[in-house]
Amino acid sequence: MLGACAVLLCASAACTTTQETLSVAGNRTITDMAGRTVVVPSEITSILCTSPPSTNLVYMVAPDRLAGWNFAPEKGYTPEQYAALPVVGGWFGKETGNYENFISMHPDIIVEGYTTDGGAALASVAERQQKLGSIPVVAVEDTVNATGYSAPIRFMGGLLGEEKQAEAMISFYEGVLATVTDRVASIPDDQRVGVYYAEGPKGLTTDPAGSSHSELIELCGGRNVADCAITAGIGMTEVSMEQIIRWDPDVILAGDAKFYAAVRTDPLWQDITAVKTGRVYLIPRTAFCWFDRPPGINRIIGIPWTAKVLYPDLFGDMDLESLVREYHETFIHVSLTDDQIRGILNPGA
Repeated sequence: MLGACAVLLCASAACTTTQETLSVAGNRTITDMAGRTVVVPSEITSILCTSPPSTNLVYMVAPDRLAGWNFAPEKGYTPEQYAALPVVGGWFGKETGNYENFISMHPDIIVEGYTTDGGAALASVAERQQKLGSIPVVAVEDTVNATGYSAPIRFMGGLLGEEKQAEAMISFYEGVLATVTDRVASIPDDQRVGVYYAEGPKGLTTDPAGSSHSELIELCGGRNVADCAITAGIGMTEVSMEQIIRWDPDVILAGDAKFYAAVRTDPLWQDITAVKTGRVYLIPRTAFCWFDRPPGINRIIGIPWTAKVLYPDLFGDMDLESLVREYHETFIHVSLTDDQIRGILNPGA
């Protein structure tokens, strides 16, 4: 028994939909995605999450239920009433959350995202529940897997009674995912675009293939040129200019606006193919980044964007402006003007 909330390991596999088994005295019993039996309020109106991918999931499915952010979203693209929610921190990257802070806000539930690494993930969820006492902790799987977003979206929609919203999100996501993966599957390995993901104001940190932070490169048919170690957790492995010259990427995806503004005139970068051919692109950031940080469902719009950046001819018929508009209306709960969309897709133009 963990606090007043009964949390038991279930023998079944991870669930993709909320399973409600009992409703008593204002509570109901569900099976979360880790197969745990959890007693939650019948009406869930206030939710905190322990990390940004889960927070973004809750916001996108049911923004009025979110009680706080792990870090603040970009205010210019987030409706004011949601941008004003408090920042409560959490457990992600190098951040260590404050349990007393979470408890003091009296959320109905706390959502803990986890990856499918077996017992370690379940042990982490159990520890979180123990320290949070009577507040139910609901485990949600794979919020950082760009090819596995449908299950957590559907689970959250069922948990919160927002099935229609969840299915609209899934329809958009599965549509862009199928379009991109089907087309890039036929690209021969020796014809795949070499991509460098430049992070930091000098572009000298990156994430290689196999990292969740650079996942969209491979998903969209690119070849991540970074031949370096993966830095666990927050990522951002430091590399040298000499390594980048040796890798000589065809495309650079810039995560930092300062680097993007300087790289085209920086003499250190002038011999890089991507710079010489003008194929350096600033990764868009509206309410959340489209490509990474966090590597959550905010990256759904990054799938078509990355694909079209890497292979503009292959995706010449893709109406990216319409997709950007639909994504923001469906996921971010905001309507963008034509000028905003053009500015996002053509920075500095």
